[in-house]
Amino acid sequence: MSLTSRKAVGAAMTGVTGAAAFLIVLMLGFILWDVVAGGWTRISLEFLTQAPSEGMTEGGIFPAIYGTAILTLLMTVAVLPVGVLTAIFLHEYAPKDSRLAGLVRIAVQNLAGVPSIVFGLFGLGFFIQFVGSGLDRGLSAEGVLRYGQPALIWAALTLAVLTLPVVIVSTEEALRSVPQEWRDASLALGATKSQTLARVILPSAVPGILTGAILAVARGAGEVAPILFTGVAYFLPDLPGTVFSQFMHLGYHVYVLATQSTDVEATKPLLYATVLVLLALTFLLNLIAIVLRIRVRRAAAAGH
Repeated sequence: MSLTSRKAVGAAMTGVTGAAAFLIVLMLGFILWDVVAGGWTRISLEFLTQAPSEGMTEGGIFPAIYGTAILTLLMTVAVLPVGVLTAIFLHEYAPKDSRLAGLVRIAVQNLAGVPSIVFGLFGLGFFIQFVGSGLDRGLSAEGVLRYGQPALIWAALTLAVLTLPVVIVSTEEALRSVPQEWRDASLALGATKSQTLARVILPSAVPGILTGAILAVARGAGEVAPILFTGVAYFLPDLPGTVFSQFMHLGYHVYVLATQSTDVEATKPLLYATVLVLLALTFLLNLIAIVLRIRVRRAAAAGH
């Protein structure tokens, strides 16, 4: 192939890939514009601070905002330790030819491809009917149902299982990015394996681990199917008092407004405004994680 042909092929590939990227950005822009244009006029202090009323055609969505934020935070607290520890075992401690590590990686890959509604059924069967009912039999009076029912904690744990592959893969990639020479130098200076992990590897991998947390938050905050059976409520103006209470959720509230309303036109502004708040909340949680990642990365760079 001549130089001119190679340049033509390169220019064509640049144009095609650039057009694809532009198309994606354009689609995202149209979606955001539609949501903002449809919901901005309905946003008010009352809408953000009050509970729904009048068949959810009036009032606000504060219980749904609160429930979504608490659910996402609980999910993140539950999934990060398990995901990070699993990735550390796979990359730092498991032998290269370990069958157990191979089985875990296969399980993680398969788990990532499971439909989200299946996680909801799993959460119902395992967390509520098995774990929760077991706690009721052991800790509650006979006939009292306290733990074996849909609740905030079971929904959060279900979402933690859903997002676990994201955290494991991201953390393992972050650990893989740490140069092997750093490990060898630390061990050569007399540090133990655990000391090397705590003082050399993990500080360098924290930005990548936080990236996994960002991806987990982005996916978990908007999921509805896994929480349908595990804790979300159709209408609950009171805030959840404990982790064993039911809760409202912005994503489910959007579903209810779109499918259960008797007057679609009356609820359409509320629907758009709720979607706008859900996007803003997700972006805010992501922004917090991104800021933490940047600060940790700068601190690690200053330390080196």
